[in-house]
Amino acid sequence: MSTAVPIVLAGARGHGRWHLDNIRRLQDKGIVRLAGICELTPLSAEEFPEGLVLPSGAPEQSADFGALLDSTGARIAVICTPIPTHTDLALTAARKGVHILLEKPPAPSYAQFKRMADGVAESGVACQIGFQSLGSHAVPAIRTLMADGAIGEIVGIGGAGAWARAEAYYRRAPWAGKRRLNGVDVIDGVLTNPLAHAVATALALGGTTAAEDVTGIETELLRANDIESDDTSCVRVTTTQDRPVVVAATLCAEDPGEPYVVVHGERGRITFWYKQDRVLLQRAGHGPEEFEYDRTDLLENLVEHLTDGADLLVTPEATGAFMRVVEAIRQAPDPAALPDGAWRLLPDEQRRVVLGVDGLVAAAADTLALYSELGAPWAGPARTKEVST
Repeated sequence: MSTAVPIVLAGARGHGRWHLDNIRRLQDKGIVRLAGICELTPLSAEEFPEGLVLPSGAPEQSADFGALLDSTGARIAVICTPIPTHTDLALTAARKGVHILLEKPPAPSYAQFKRMADGVAESGVACQIGFQSLGSHAVPAIRTLMADGAIGEIVGIGGAGAWARAEAYYRRAPWAGKRRLNGVDVIDGVLTNPLAHAVATALALGGTTAAEDVTGIETELLRANDIESDDTSCVRVTTTQDRPVVVAATLCAEDPGEPYVVVHGERGRITFWYKQDRVLLQRAGHGPEEFEYDRTDLLENLVEHLTDGADLLVTPEATGAFMRVVEAIRQAPDPAALPDGAWRLLPDEQRRVVLGVDGLVAAAADTLALYSELGAPWAGPARTKEVST
Protein backbone atom coordinates (compact mmCIF):
# COMPACT_ATOMS: atom_id res chain seq x y z
CA MET A 1 0.00 0.00 0.00
CA SER A 2 1.31 3.44 -0.94
CA THR A 3 2.60 5.64 1.88
CA ALA A 4 2.37 8.75 -0.31
CA VAL A 5 0.26 11.42 1.40
CA PRO A 6 -2.89 12.27 -0.61
CA ILE A 7 -3.16 15.98 -1.41
CA VAL A 8 -5.88 18.26 -2.76
CA LEU A 9 -4.79 21.49 -4.44
CA ALA A 10 -7.27 24.37 -4.35
CA GLY A 11 -6.31 26.88 -7.03
CA ALA A 12 -4.22 25.27 -9.76
CA ARG A 13 -3.89 28.17 -12.18
CA GLY A 14 -1.77 31.31 -11.89
CA HIS A 15 0.61 30.81 -8.96
CA GLY A 16 -1.08 27.44 -8.49
CA ARG A 17 1.00 26.20 -11.45
CA TRP A 18 4.05 26.43 -9.20
CA HIS A 19 2.31 24.19 -6.68
CA LEU A 20 1.38 21.70 -9.41
CA ASP A 21 5.04 21.46 -10.43
CA ASN A 22 6.15 21.13 -6.81
CA ILE A 23 3.58 18.41 -6.11
CA ARG A 24 4.80 16.56 -9.20
CA ARG A 25 8.39 16.78 -7.87
CA LEU A 26 7.34 15.36 -4.50
CA GLN A 27 5.11 12.78 -6.16
CA ASP A 28 8.11 11.57 -8.18
CA LYS A 29 9.91 11.06 -4.85
CA GLY A 30 6.99 8.99 -3.56
CA ILE A 31 6.21 11.47 -0.78
CA VAL A 32 2.80 12.75 -1.90
CA ARG A 33 0.04 11.89 -4.35
CA LEU A 34 -2.16 14.49 -6.04
CA ALA A 35 -5.63 13.16 -5.26
CA GLY A 36 -7.75 16.14 -6.27
CA ILE A 37 -7.88 19.62 -7.77
CA CYS A 38 -10.43 22.22 -6.73
CA GLU A 39 -11.07 24.77 -9.49
CA LEU A 40 -14.24 26.53 -10.64
CA THR A 41 -13.41 25.30 -14.16
CA PRO A 42 -11.70 21.89 -14.35
CA LEU A 43 -8.16 21.77 -15.74
CA SER A 44 -7.86 20.46 -19.26
CA ALA A 45 -5.47 17.63 -20.05
CA GLU A 46 -3.07 20.20 -21.56
CA GLU A 47 -2.90 22.12 -18.27
CA PHE A 48 -1.42 19.22 -16.32
CA PRO A 49 2.38 19.27 -16.07
CA GLU A 50 3.97 16.30 -17.80
CA GLY A 51 4.27 13.32 -15.49
CA LEU A 52 1.81 14.59 -12.89
CA VAL A 53 -0.99 12.17 -13.77
CA LEU A 54 -0.31 8.72 -12.34
CA PRO A 55 -0.99 5.44 -14.18
CA SER A 56 -3.86 4.92 -11.74
CA GLY A 57 -5.63 7.89 -13.30
CA ALA A 58 -6.07 11.63 -13.25
CA PRO A 59 -6.82 13.38 -9.96
CA GLU A 60 -10.46 14.02 -9.20
CA GLN A 61 -11.66 17.55 -10.02
CA SER A 62 -14.47 19.51 -8.40
CA ALA A 63 -15.50 23.06 -7.57
CA ASP A 64 -16.77 21.86 -4.18
CA PHE A 65 -13.74 21.96 -1.88
CA GLY A 66 -15.33 20.24 1.09
CA ALA A 67 -16.83 17.43 -0.97
CA LEU A 68 -13.48 16.91 -2.72
CA LEU A 69 -11.66 16.57 0.59
CA ASP A 70 -14.19 13.90 1.62
CA SER A 71 -14.19 11.94 -1.62
CA THR A 72 -10.40 11.86 -2.03
CA GLY A 73 -9.49 11.13 1.58
CA ALA A 74 -6.96 13.97 1.41
CA ARG A 75 -4.62 14.40 4.38
CA ILE A 76 -3.26 17.76 3.18
CA ALA A 77 -4.92 20.66 1.40
CA VAL A 78 -2.77 23.18 -0.45
CA ILE A 79 -4.76 26.43 -0.68
CA CYS A 80 -3.66 28.83 -3.42
CA THR A 81 -6.88 30.73 -4.08
CA PRO A 82 -7.80 34.46 -4.03
CA ILE A 83 -6.81 36.11 -0.73
CA PRO A 84 -10.39 36.70 0.55
CA THR A 85 -11.16 32.97 0.33
CA HIS A 86 -8.22 31.79 2.44
CA THR A 87 -9.86 31.83 5.86
CA ASP A 88 -13.04 29.96 4.96
CA LEU A 89 -11.23 27.31 2.91
CA ALA A 90 -8.65 26.75 5.66
CA LEU A 91 -11.42 26.35 8.23
CA THR A 92 -13.27 23.92 5.95
CA ALA A 93 -10.14 21.77 5.78
CA ALA A 94 -9.51 22.08 9.52
CA ARG A 95 -13.04 20.97 10.42
CA LYS A 96 -12.50 17.85 8.32
CA GLY A 97 -9.20 17.05 10.02
CA VAL A 98 -7.19 17.90 6.88
CA HIS A 99 -3.78 19.54 7.38
CA ILE A 100 -3.09 22.76 5.51
CA LEU A 101 -0.49 24.57 3.45
CA LEU A 102 -1.98 28.06 3.11
CA GLU A 103 -0.53 30.47 0.55
CA LYS A 104 0.56 33.91 1.71
CA PRO A 105 -0.81 36.34 2.74
CA PRO A 106 -2.80 34.08 5.07
CA ALA A 107 -5.71 36.53 5.30
CA PRO A 108 -6.68 40.07 4.22
CA SER A 109 -7.27 41.31 7.79
CA TYR A 110 -6.10 40.54 11.29
CA ALA A 111 -9.63 39.54 12.36
CA GLN A 112 -9.84 36.98 9.52
CA PHE A 113 -6.36 35.74 10.39
CA LYS A 114 -7.31 35.25 14.05
CA ARG A 115 -10.49 33.43 13.06
CA MET A 116 -8.44 31.11 10.86
CA ALA A 117 -5.62 30.57 13.37
CA ASP A 118 -7.98 29.98 16.30
CA GLY A 119 -10.09 27.53 14.27
CA VAL A 120 -7.02 25.64 13.11
CA ALA A 121 -5.63 25.44 16.65
CA GLU A 122 -8.97 24.20 17.99
CA SER A 123 -9.17 21.50 15.33
CA GLY A 124 -5.69 20.19 16.08
CA VAL A 125 -4.56 20.07 12.44
CA ALA A 126 -1.17 21.32 11.31
CA CYS A 127 -1.04 24.52 9.28
CA GLN A 128 1.94 25.86 7.36
CA ILE A 129 1.85 29.39 5.90
CA GLY A 130 3.47 29.59 2.46
CA PHE A 131 6.34 32.01 3.08
CA GLN A 132 8.82 29.89 1.14
CA SER A 133 11.76 32.17 2.02
CA LEU A 134 11.43 31.09 5.66
CA GLY A 135 12.34 27.57 4.57
CA SER A 136 15.79 28.83 3.57
CA HIS A 137 18.63 27.42 5.65
CA ALA A 138 20.07 30.94 5.46
CA VAL A 139 17.51 32.13 8.03
CA PRO A 140 18.84 30.11 11.01
CA ALA A 141 22.40 30.74 9.81
CA ILE A 142 21.86 34.51 9.86
CA ARG A 143 20.18 34.31 13.26
CA THR A 144 23.25 32.47 14.56
CA LEU A 145 25.59 35.14 13.15
CA MET A 146 23.47 37.82 14.82
CA ALA A 147 23.38 36.00 18.16
CA ASP A 148 27.15 35.39 18.05
CA GLY A 149 27.82 39.11 17.63
CA ALA A 150 29.38 38.76 14.17
CA ILE A 151 28.27 42.32 13.26
CA GLY A 152 27.96 43.70 16.79
CA GLU A 153 24.79 45.06 18.34
CA ILE A 154 21.86 44.87 15.91
CA VAL A 155 20.47 48.32 15.19
CA GLY A 156 17.73 47.47 12.71
CA ILE A 157 16.68 45.52 9.66
CA GLY A 158 15.87 46.78 6.18
CA GLY A 159 14.15 45.17 3.23
CA ALA A 160 14.12 46.23 -0.42
CA GLY A 161 12.11 45.00 -3.37
CA ALA A 162 12.28 46.75 -6.75
CA TRP A 163 10.18 44.71 -9.15
CA ALA A 164 8.34 45.42 -12.38
CA ARG A 165 4.80 44.47 -13.32
CA ALA A 166 3.04 45.39 -16.55
CA GLU A 167 -0.38 47.03 -16.47
CA ALA A 168 -1.83 43.66 -17.55
CA TYR A 169 -0.78 42.24 -14.15
CA TYR A 170 -3.68 44.11 -12.62
CA ARG A 171 -6.12 42.62 -15.09
CA ARG A 172 -5.17 39.00 -14.34
CA ALA A 173 -8.03 38.50 -11.88
CA PRO A 174 -11.01 40.52 -10.61
CA TRP A 175 -9.32 40.98 -7.21
CA ALA A 176 -5.90 42.03 -8.56
CA GLY A 177 -4.80 45.45 -7.33
CA LYS A 178 -7.90 45.83 -5.18
CA ARG A 179 -8.21 46.84 -1.56
CA ARG A 180 -11.77 45.59 -1.42
CA LEU A 181 -14.06 43.71 -3.79
CA ASN A 182 -17.83 43.58 -3.34
CA GLY A 183 -17.41 44.89 0.20
CA VAL A 184 -14.86 42.21 1.15
CA ASP A 185 -11.24 42.99 2.09
CA VAL A 186 -8.60 41.94 -0.46
CA ILE A 187 -5.60 44.21 0.32
CA ASP A 188 -3.61 43.15 -2.76
CA GLY A 189 -0.79 45.66 -2.33
CA VAL A 190 2.93 45.44 -3.05
CA LEU A 191 3.91 44.82 0.60
CA THR A 192 1.08 42.41 1.38
CA ASN A 193 1.24 40.13 -1.66
CA PRO A 194 3.98 40.20 -4.36
CA LEU A 195 6.71 41.41 -1.98
CA ALA A 196 5.19 40.03 1.21
CA HIS A 197 8.25 37.78 1.54
CA ALA A 198 10.46 40.85 2.03
CA VAL A 199 8.29 41.96 4.95
CA ALA A 200 7.93 38.50 6.51
CA THR A 201 11.64 37.68 6.14
CA ALA A 202 12.80 41.00 7.60
CA LEU A 203 10.47 40.56 10.58
CA ALA A 204 11.55 36.94 11.09
CA LEU A 205 15.28 37.75 11.07
CA GLY A 206 14.68 40.39 13.70
CA GLY A 207 12.84 37.94 15.91
CA THR A 208 9.60 39.84 15.36
CA THR A 209 7.23 37.01 14.50
CA ALA A 210 4.33 37.06 16.98
CA ALA A 211 1.66 39.75 16.88
CA GLU A 212 2.62 40.96 20.35
CA ASP A 213 6.21 41.65 19.20
CA VAL A 214 4.94 44.69 17.25
CA THR A 215 4.53 48.03 19.06
CA GLY A 216 3.90 50.42 16.18
CA ILE A 217 3.65 50.63 12.39
CA GLU A 218 4.15 53.57 10.02
CA THR A 219 3.01 53.26 6.41
CA GLU A 220 3.47 55.26 3.23
CA LEU A 221 1.25 53.79 0.52
CA LEU A 222 1.34 55.13 -3.03
CA ARG A 223 0.45 54.06 -6.54
CA ALA A 224 1.55 54.89 -10.06
CA ASN A 225 -0.86 52.45 -11.67
CA ASP A 226 -4.57 53.06 -12.08
CA ILE A 227 -5.52 50.68 -9.28
CA GLU A 228 -7.10 50.84 -5.83
CA SER A 229 -4.19 49.35 -3.96
CA ASP A 230 -0.56 50.38 -3.56
CA ASP A 231 2.34 49.56 -5.91
CA THR A 232 5.06 51.76 -4.38
CA SER A 233 5.16 51.70 -0.59
CA CYS A 234 7.23 51.52 2.55
CA VAL A 235 6.58 50.53 6.13
CA ARG A 236 8.45 50.90 9.42
CA VAL A 237 7.68 48.50 12.22
CA THR A 238 8.76 49.27 15.77
CA THR A 239 9.21 46.23 17.96
CA THR A 240 9.56 45.04 21.53
CA GLN A 241 13.19 44.16 20.70
CA ASP A 242 13.80 47.84 19.87
CA ARG A 243 15.01 46.86 16.40
CA PRO A 244 13.13 48.88 13.78
CA VAL A 245 12.22 47.02 10.61
CA VAL A 246 11.85 49.11 7.44
CA VAL A 247 10.76 47.57 4.14
CA ALA A 248 10.43 49.53 0.90
CA ALA A 249 8.99 48.03 -2.26
CA THR A 250 7.75 48.91 -5.71
CA LEU A 251 6.32 47.16 -8.74
CA CYS A 252 7.36 50.17 -10.85
CA ALA A 253 11.15 49.78 -10.86
CA GLU A 254 13.21 51.35 -13.62
CA ASP A 255 15.72 48.47 -13.49
CA PRO A 256 14.17 45.52 -11.61
CA GLY A 257 16.45 43.50 -9.35
CA GLU A 258 16.53 40.74 -6.76
CA PRO A 259 14.76 41.63 -3.50
CA TYR A 260 16.79 41.41 -0.32
CA VAL A 261 16.84 41.92 3.42
CA VAL A 262 19.75 43.58 5.21
CA VAL A 263 20.58 43.26 8.91
CA HIS A 264 22.40 46.34 10.22
CA GLY A 265 24.86 45.92 13.08
CA GLU A 266 27.16 48.39 14.77
CA ARG A 267 30.17 46.67 13.19
CA GLY A 268 28.83 45.38 9.90
CA ARG A 269 25.87 44.10 7.93
CA ILE A 270 24.37 40.88 6.61
CA THR A 271 22.57 41.00 3.25
CA PHE A 272 20.20 38.16 2.34
CA TRP A 273 18.88 37.75 -1.22
CA TYR A 274 16.06 35.52 -0.11
CA LYS A 275 14.92 34.22 -3.50
CA GLN A 276 18.48 33.03 -4.18
CA ASP A 277 19.30 31.77 -0.65
CA ARG A 278 22.45 33.89 -0.91
CA VAL A 279 24.08 35.77 1.98
CA LEU A 280 26.80 38.43 2.08
CA LEU A 281 28.54 39.07 5.41
CA GLN A 282 30.42 42.38 5.68
CA ARG A 283 32.09 43.24 8.98
CA ALA A 284 34.83 45.39 10.39
CA GLY A 285 38.28 43.86 10.17
CA HIS A 286 37.28 41.12 7.70
CA GLY A 287 36.94 40.79 3.97
CA PRO A 288 33.44 40.22 2.61
CA GLU A 289 32.23 36.63 2.84
CA GLU A 290 29.51 35.14 0.65
CA PHE A 291 27.50 32.00 1.40
CA GLU A 292 24.84 30.01 -0.44
CA TYR A 293 22.34 27.82 1.36
CA ASP A 294 19.89 25.05 0.64
CA ARG A 295 16.18 25.38 1.27
CA THR A 296 13.54 23.13 2.78
CA ASP A 297 10.34 23.06 0.77
CA LEU A 298 7.38 23.96 2.98
CA LEU A 299 5.08 21.25 1.65
CA GLU A 300 7.82 18.67 2.18
CA ASN A 301 8.33 20.03 5.70
CA LEU A 302 4.59 19.69 6.39
CA VAL A 303 4.66 16.06 5.23
CA GLU A 304 7.72 15.40 7.42
CA HIS A 305 5.90 17.00 10.33
CA LEU A 306 3.01 14.56 9.88
CA THR A 307 5.12 11.46 9.24
CA ASP A 308 8.26 12.04 11.35
CA GLY A 309 7.35 14.80 13.80
CA ALA A 310 9.60 17.46 12.24
CA ASP A 311 8.96 21.00 13.52
CA LEU A 312 6.81 23.14 11.25
CA LEU A 313 8.81 26.02 9.79
CA VAL A 314 6.04 28.64 9.38
CA THR A 315 3.13 28.25 11.79
CA PRO A 316 0.24 30.77 11.80
CA GLU A 317 1.56 32.14 15.12
CA ALA A 318 4.91 32.87 13.44
CA THR A 319 3.14 35.16 10.95
CA GLY A 320 1.25 37.23 13.53
CA ALA A 321 3.63 40.18 13.22
CA PHE A 322 3.30 40.12 9.43
CA MET A 323 -0.47 40.17 9.81
CA ARG A 324 -0.20 43.25 12.05
CA VAL A 325 1.45 44.96 9.07
CA VAL A 326 -1.34 43.78 6.75
CA GLU A 327 -3.89 45.18 9.22
CA ALA A 328 -2.11 48.55 9.42
CA ILE A 329 -2.14 48.75 5.61
CA ARG A 330 -5.81 47.75 5.55
CA GLN A 331 -6.69 50.50 8.02
CA ALA A 332 -4.56 53.17 6.34
CA PRO A 333 -6.15 55.72 4.01
CA ASP A 334 -6.40 54.58 0.39
CA PRO A 335 -3.03 54.87 -1.37
CA ALA A 336 -2.23 58.26 -2.87
CA ALA A 337 -1.90 58.50 -6.62
CA LEU A 338 1.55 59.68 -7.66
CA PRO A 339 1.53 62.91 -9.66
CA ASP A 340 1.80 62.48 -13.43
CA GLY A 341 5.36 63.81 -13.50
CA ALA A 342 6.57 61.19 -11.04
CA TRP A 343 6.10 58.24 -13.40
CA ARG A 344 6.16 57.37 -17.07
CA LEU A 345 4.87 54.56 -19.23
CA LEU A 346 7.32 52.27 -21.01
CA PRO A 347 5.37 51.63 -24.22
CA ASP A 348 7.31 48.52 -25.27
CA GLU A 349 6.58 46.80 -21.94
CA GLN A 350 3.26 48.52 -21.19
CA ARG A 351 4.33 49.18 -17.63
CA ARG A 352 4.68 52.25 -15.49
CA VAL A 353 7.98 53.20 -13.87
CA VAL A 354 8.46 55.64 -11.01
CA LEU A 355 11.42 57.90 -11.68
CA GLY A 356 14.24 57.37 -9.18
CA VAL A 357 12.34 54.78 -7.17
CA ASP A 358 15.08 52.13 -7.38
CA GLY A 359 17.46 54.37 -5.45
CA LEU A 360 14.78 55.30 -2.92
CA VAL A 361 13.95 51.64 -2.23
CA ALA A 362 17.62 50.82 -1.66
CA ALA A 363 18.16 53.93 0.48
CA ALA A 364 15.18 53.08 2.69
CA ALA A 365 16.58 49.61 3.40
CA ASP A 366 20.05 51.08 3.90
CA THR A 367 19.12 53.93 6.27
CA LEU A 368 15.89 52.58 7.84
CA ALA A 369 14.18 55.78 6.66
CA LEU A 370 10.81 56.18 4.95
CA TYR A 371 10.33 57.74 1.49
CA SER A 372 9.18 61.04 2.99
CA GLU A 373 12.26 61.18 5.23
CA LEU A 374 14.48 60.55 2.20
CA GLY A 375 13.07 63.63 0.48
CA ALA A 376 10.79 61.98 -2.08
CA PRO A 377 8.71 64.96 -3.23
CA TRP A 378 5.61 62.82 -3.73
CA ALA A 379 5.64 61.09 -0.35
CA GLY A 380 3.48 62.65 2.33
CA PRO A 381 4.01 62.19 6.08
CA ALA A 382 3.81 58.62 7.32
CA ARG A 383 0.54 57.25 8.60
CA THR A 384 1.22 55.84 12.09
CA LYS A 385 -0.67 52.94 13.61
CA GLU A 386 0.10 52.25 17.25
CA VAL A 387 -0.36 48.59 18.04
CA SER A 388 -1.70 47.65 21.44
CA THR A 389 -0.24 44.45 22.85
